[in-house]
Amino acid sequence: MKNLAGLMKQATQMQAKMEAMQSSLEAMNIEGSAGAGMVKVVLSGKGDMRSIQIDPKLADPAEMEMLQDLIMAACADARTKLDATAAEEMQKVTGGLNLPAGMKLPF
Repeated sequence: MKNLAGLMKQATQMQAKMEAMQSSLEAMNIEGSAGAGMVKVVLSGKGDMRSIQIDPKLADPAEMEMLQDLIMAACADARTKLDATAAEEMQKVTGGLNLPAGMKLPF
């Protein structure tokens, strides 16, 4: 029974750390860019777009398809960086605990 109490205490501590990590991620701004920095997108830690910057040189109506592609690429870049940051934070919280693929915390 002593081990169960210790396990419950660890679970409670991990849950508190998870909540703190989620709050920290929500406050983060992750920037992605494309086209050598001509298009920049900032996502929140939850993946919501917070801002977008487009170099005025790209506003040529004949280049709209390229601009759209660069916006998509910048969003993808920011999302990749966000996922990597979230994974790093999760690693810190779980203390290197190798969870099975697809298992998300909190349960």
